[in-house]
Amino acid sequence: MTDRGGGAAKAFRTVGNASLNAVRRSRELEWLDSAGKVDVLVVGGGVTGAGVALDAAARGLTVALVEKHDLAFGTSRWSSKLVHGGLRYLASGHVGIAYESAVERGILMKTTAPHLVHPVPQIAPWLPHARFAQAALLRSAFLGGDVLRTVARTSDDYLPHSRRVSSAEILRYAPTLRPEGMRGGFLTWDGQLYDDARLVVAIARTAALYGARVLTRVAATDVTGRGAVLVDQLTGQRLQVDASVVINAAGIWADQVASGIKLRPSRGTHLVLPQSVFGGLSAVLTVPVPGELRRVVMAIPAPDDRVYVGLTDEDAPGPVSDVPHATEGEIDFLLSTISAAVQVPLTRSDLLGTYAGLRPLLDTGHHKGADKTADISRRHAVITSPDGLVTIVGGKLTTYRRMAQDALDKALSQSALDVRRPCLTHRIPLVGAADRVQLAAVRAPARFVQRYGMEAPEVIAGPPSLLEPIAPGLRTTYAELRFAIRHEGALAADDILDRRTRIGLSATDRELALPAVRDAFAGV
Repeated sequence: MTDRGGGAAKAFRTVGNASLNAVRRSRELEWLDSAGKVDVLVVGGGVTGAGVALDAAARGLTVALVEKHDLAFGTSRWSSKLVHGGLRYLASGHVGIAYESAVERGILMKTTAPHLVHPVPQIAPWLPHARFAQAALLRSAFLGGDVLRTVARTSDDYLPHSRRVSSAEILRYAPTLRPEGMRGGFLTWDGQLYDDARLVVAIARTAALYGARVLTRVAATDVTGRGAVLVDQLTGQRLQVDASVVINAAGIWADQVASGIKLRPSRGTHLVLPQSVFGGLSAVLTVPVPGELRRVVMAIPAPDDRVYVGLTDEDAPGPVSDVPHATEGEIDFLLSTISAAVQVPLTRSDLLGTYAGLRPLLDTGHHKGADKTADISRRHAVITSPDGLVTIVGGKLTTYRRMAQDALDKALSQSALDVRRPCLTHRIPLVGAADRVQLAAVRAPARFVQRYGMEAPEVIAGPPSLLEPIAPGLRTTYAELRFAIRHEGALAADDILDRRTRIGLSATDRELALPAVRDAFAGV
């Protein structure tokens, strides 16, 4: 076992052993080939898999995480980038899930990732076409959210309580809303991620700091509860690795790893739009869907002068695509719903891009026929196969830490491993994390502190030319490319364009950035 004891409180202070790169990957593959065995093998490099690897490594276990593609390659990078307190689940009567979300949101905001998660205002204008029942339900949900915040011990210093606000205040947050007929609205606060893929990378790097072997571009085949055959996707090398515990955290591909698992994928689609069409939107705008009591569409301010509009919840039967795509119907639905609330209707010509993700919902057989995927529970499930393979499915990004803990606890309870250390991840800050006072004192531009926290000075260290944008109209700098390759495990251009940064959400921006990204790899 690898015992890294009590280093949790200092996890954010150094790049050092948290660095993921090609050299470390080669070294750890050699180690794994030689050792042939680990305590815990994790299949899948999304947010839950990375969470399991961190949990296990922090308990003093030897850990290998393998991912066929890249960290955050699947559903983990396609979220709304919100760390929410579960208002949707509260409104539908799922109090337990809502409470769990509120608790985990507080841990992320105060301990795990204060640099990546910040409070964001959320407004719900009472628009002319909104029914009284919709407004009443939203207000009730916001009040319920206040209760959850109190029970979860999230203070008003982090998330103020909700309140009724005037139309004038609503318009200060969302200047392009139609003022005619607006009857004020409601204001609450929630958590927002700077970026979901960056959260996954931070978790994986923290797991590496605690001794986990984090190996991307490595596929797992012939997976059982006692090990797997690993295949290096770059060289073709195959190695047999045995493990005391194997956890399948492959997300939407979990049923391809473990037999007997049946998923019912649900597609969630977002539009990517420029801030300019929203006139400087500074809050999450919530617009009720006409004719549906509990359904809303949100416009969410995002980094780099973007706004994400989403999301849908549609059945997605058939083969699972590595990169899901929005349907024409979903694009039209989102555009028309938001357009009904703003002064100038949005059109396809306004789009920078779209993205869609598949939720790995467990099909229990209780939802058949016309039932919507929105009706299927978001509670996660831990399933043990006859051979001992443990699979974790369902859930949501906000509760990844609890999902990882539950999966590992279940796996350890049926293993021969003697593990006396409990889960510690509720008090382990990720690399870059610190409290708000420390983050405010970091001597680096705000953009870098938001993305890297306490590591920002290391990112920008070097000649001033590193801080120049990599292409006209883009904010990403050469320093960020260098850091992604040297410390964040980026092995190819797509890793940087689509996950370490989100440049790739705009096809135009992607083309502009590609030459600089290729040059960055050539210069390493």
